[in-house]
Amino acid sequence: QVQLVESGGGLVQAGGSLRLSCAASGRTFPLYTMGWFRQAPGKEREFVAAVSWSGTNTGYADSVKGRFTISRDNAKNTVYLQMNVLEPEDTAVYYCSRRAGQFSFGSSYGNQEEYDTWGQGTQVTVSS
Repeated sequence: QVQLVESGGGLVQAGGSLRLSCAASGRTFPLYTMGWFRQAPGKEREFVAAVSWSGTNTGYADSVKGRFTISRDNAKNTVYLQMNVLEPEDTAVYYCSRRAGQFSFGSSYGNQEEYDTWGQGTQVTVSS
């Protein structure tokens, strides 16, 4: 069974940057779309960004467009989320997830119901 382990979270001041990493076990990592989601206190989990199996296609939530960049290194079984110009509103637990179905991307990459494997999450706190 695939395991996802996030790292890189922490406390940062507004305007700062962080890079999250998600390491996946197993040999099938290169076959799947990967996504990042987040959940702030008292709020539902929401989509942040997704990257296709090849890294060619990406998608972002409107709230992070132009500030966050998702990428992947299939040789290292790792997906990244570079977060710049962080805002207090970005404070949340960030989760890495694997989308069900090999090679799929399409227009519904932001639908978390289509993701079947989740990491334990990493806390990101942005102070004002």
